[in-house]
Amino acid sequence: MAEVKYNEDSIKSLDWKDHIRLRPGMYIGKLGDGASPDDGIYVLIKEVIDNSIDEYIMGYGKVITIEIKEKEVIVRDNGRGIPLGSLAACVSKINTGAKYDSKVFKKTVGLNGVGTKAVNALSESFTAQSFRDGKSKIVKYERGKQTLDENVDTPDEKDGTLMRFVPDSEIFGDFKFRSEYIERLLWNYAFLNRHLVLKFNGERILSKNGLLDLLEQNIDDNIIYPIIHLEEEDFEFAFTHASIKYGEEYFSFVNGQHTTQGGTHLASFREAIVKTVREFFKKDFDSSDIRTSIVAAFSVKITEPVFESQTKTKLGSQHMEPNGQTIRNYINDMVKRNLDNFLHRKPDVADALRRKILQSEKERKDMAGIKKLAREGAKKASLHNKKLRDCRVHYNTNKENRLESTLFITEGDSASGSITKSRNVNTQAVFSLKGKPKNSFGLSKKIVYQNEEFNLLQTALNIEEDMDNLRYNNIVIATDADTDGMHIRLLLLTFFLQFYPDLVKRGHVYILQTPLFRVRNKKKTFYCYTDGERVSAIKEIGALAEITRFKGLGEISPNEFKVFIGKNIRLDPVLLTKDSGIDQVLSFYMGKNTPERQLYIMDNLRYELNVEEDLKSTEVHKEAI
Repeated sequence: MAEVKYNEDSIKSLDWKDHIRLRPGMYIGKLGDGASPDDGIYVLIKEVIDNSIDEYIMGYGKVITIEIKEKEVIVRDNGRGIPLGSLAACVSKINTGAKYDSKVFKKTVGLNGVGTKAVNALSESFTAQSFRDGKSKIVKYERGKQTLDENVDTPDEKDGTLMRFVPDSEIFGDFKFRSEYIERLLWNYAFLNRHLVLKFNGERILSKNGLLDLLEQNIDDNIIYPIIHLEEEDFEFAFTHASIKYGEEYFSFVNGQHTTQGGTHLASFREAIVKTVREFFKKDFDSSDIRTSIVAAFSVKITEPVFESQTKTKLGSQHMEPNGQTIRNYINDMVKRNLDNFLHRKPDVADALRRKILQSEKERKDMAGIKKLAREGAKKASLHNKKLRDCRVHYNTNKENRLESTLFITEGDSASGSITKSRNVNTQAVFSLKGKPKNSFGLSKKIVYQNEEFNLLQTALNIEEDMDNLRYNNIVIATDADTDGMHIRLLLLTFFLQFYPDLVKRGHVYILQTPLFRVRNKKKTFYCYTDGERVSAIKEIGALAEITRFKGLGEISPNEFKVFIGKNIRLDPVLLTKDSGIDQVLSFYMGKNTPERQLYIMDNLRYELNVEEDLKSTEVHKEAI
């Protein structure tokens, strides 16, 4: 084997844009095509809006306008505008910006001067324009390379900054923006910045009551007592207990950043709630009994927060710089003082909280025996668990590609066999169901432990206690595209929504799209996911096209499956809109409203029937030719 030389020629220094484009994950996390809320295209939007939010926090600019025209994003604020002479440097030179000066930007979101540079480098076209005192500067770039630097007079324009960009298809592929994810991002900005007006494609987004509005918009179940909403200085929190919900749900924020992965502030808040409640009632309640079914939101502002990545989804800071007080002590003091005073003033709320804790305690003790047996069974099964073919990288680790960790839930040996043989063993796991899972609608959580498949699935996901240890970022339901496959999807979604709704609310659950048709000749092969794609493929190949209709996942060979679950995987996210609560969704699909549901199913089967008929006509047409 030839010796590899290691000398000065081995050392390379990359230009700023080349480094970002070569290692985009360092700056925006994973890439993705827009199906997941943490895909890179949404991080790009957030990085641009963060700068406008920081202006608002500093007291400048009360309106931010966001427009998305197909794949182009346009953000305009009416803040002070970036100093004209520094505009190009602020969007193209790493570690250049105003946020290093804590006197100008205190307790803001963006801190390291990388955000807009990453957007610039990862966009096929990027424009930044600043307006100040009737003057304006425009700079334009293509994949980070400057193409324009121009000064213009704009006497009729308000001060502020305009940025527009199109994410690079060379990096993000055939991506698609989902308005649901963008609206959720913008609403969070509104909840944390009361009276800020955000205009998204003409829709006005505004919050007057902060985190109280956030909880009212996100709670689907009935609540035990009115939402407790308290704030002091740089800390605001709100919470209540839902009547049906299992587990815990938190919306945590640092300096306006939604920390979806939690961090030191979330651990401190959970601890503070337990400690305050125990001291108020003078009883050593189990922490799980206090927190079960809690729905809470809190926001803390600190100077120079330390996040664990550029995407700022997990806080690593231990101290409230610059005074050195720990975050734990600060949050504990804030929660104890405000919550203790509130409960003393509102004895009816305190009594309702106490009754809820006692109810949770009773349910926990009633299930203790069942859980013990189930855990023992799961422990034995895990040694020889034929249902789970695990991967090496998991979401609850600090590995670089943890966001790619995926669990495919399949039905039957043939489908799971094809996926297992073609998967990426580092990041993709497979859980195989045997037939249709049990309908868990309206059942208590005992069924999770009494049903072997549910218990093993819960164990595989590692979500028995809470979401903190979830092992897979993407939970993908992979079933056949027929009525049986649809039924299995509904049964699995019922299980998740009934007992682990946070999996869906946080954007972890997807439906795998698989092709309906293969159209090919000896030279070309097209896999078609829709009837439109099939028609286009036939036109391109011509009359001699061989058309195969896939009726089940088991019919697709492992070699072909690699295409469908690899780089170009197509996933449909399972989304709950703010207008469709969990109870209503489950009642419609899994309840006893049979006639209503039958009509809905028949209406939505027509397309498939048309496809079958059209396919027959195509075959007849081919034979005639």
